[in-house]
Amino acid sequence: MNSLLNIARQSAWNRRSTLVWVVVSLALATALLWTLERLRHDIRSSFSQSVSGVDLIVGARSSPVQLMLFSVFHIGSVPQSMSMDSVNKLAQHRSVSWVVPLSLGDSHRGFPVLGTTPAYFQHFAYGDKQPLVLQQGAVFADTLDGLYEAVIGAEVARKMGYGLGQSITLGHGLHDDHDHDGDAADEHADKPFKVVGILAPTGTPVDRTVHVSLQALEALHLGWVAGTPMPGGHIPADQARKFKLQPEEVTAALVGLKSRAAVFNVQRFVNFYEAEALMGVMPGVALGELWSVLGLGENALLAVSALVALVSVVSLMAVVLAGLNERRRELAVLRAVGAGPRHVLGLLTLEGVWVTCAGVVLGVLLAYAGMALATPWLQQSLGIRLQLAAPLPTQLALTGGVLLAGLLASLGPAWRAYRLSLADGLSPRV
Repeated sequence: MNSLLNIARQSAWNRRSTLVWVVVSLALATALLWTLERLRHDIRSSFSQSVSGVDLIVGARSSPVQLMLFSVFHIGSVPQSMSMDSVNKLAQHRSVSWVVPLSLGDSHRGFPVLGTTPAYFQHFAYGDKQPLVLQQGAVFADTLDGLYEAVIGAEVARKMGYGLGQSITLGHGLHDDHDHDGDAADEHADKPFKVVGILAPTGTPVDRTVHVSLQALEALHLGWVAGTPMPGGHIPADQARKFKLQPEEVTAALVGLKSRAAVFNVQRFVNFYEAEALMGVMPGVALGELWSVLGLGENALLAVSALVALVSVVSLMAVVLAGLNERRRELAVLRAVGAGPRHVLGLLTLEGVWVTCAGVVLGVLLAYAGMALATPWLQQSLGIRLQLAAPLPTQLALTGGVLLAGLLASLGPAWRAYRLSLADGLSPRV
């Protein structure tokens, strides 16, 4: 058996000028499969861990997916608000440890603005309960002196070139990215904010968010009614501090419980709250529902990769079949010196396996090298972190599928060679 393996390896090496392109195509297909599977896994993991350590997200009764999209990902239309009285009642529940109110609806050059409290930076987590970390500066002060202070995400700072002490102005409503370079969205230009903190990258929507205090949002909208400034109702920035700036309504609230066992009890309390129609959503459940819709694209990418691998395997079969006629005399000589039909069958099968294994090994190395080079760019540009970790079970299964397909593709030409007669191989062709 060992001698047959050596013969197969040397035979494949002697025809390396032809087989090298098959190896390259198999390597590229394997690298594509491995990279897409790792990308699919890490995107799903990052997506499902966009918010961590939060037991419930509470907001006005609507769709769980809509509430999750807007409160966590800051995408979609502004849902109905919930009153601060309800937030305070929820905070007084015996099973509730903390409540962080959220207020959305404004933006800065296409980036959403989130009004919240300093407790947000203490309790909000992502990934495996990783806390938010300030890369520079400090959290905004929850006082009138720090009314116009902002903490920005890493992507906001990178794309806009902002640093500590930068003066920024906010716009009313959620604007698209095409407003980045214009001043049309700066309806609140009379009340500029100072950047006092920059968060470290998280790979979550936090990176694209400008964080300010709830009182700051109230100050911005003094003299506004139903989203429109009142004629003659302009109030200067310094004068705004003299008004009552405690919000009466917020968009949603993040809730942490003293014990996870109480989550259904608190959710029932929220869903049957009599003062107003509220809804409590468990982030993990809502994210799972959302991914079931968004996950169709990942399956399509995986299907395309599988087709690429199939084309590579078929090319292996085509190359072996094309070279078989040229090798008929070689195979006949082998049979003449004592090699049986099964040896010929094994020889061509092992050659195909050698080529497939070489392509797979090279593809795995290419996948790891490509991911290592692309990870910094993906982290900065798209917020996607690829983990250069041990192979996933699905990656190993895909590799096994490629090896099996290569084996089956080699059996066809090998079986044809098995059936070639000695006389056919030695007889001259006319």
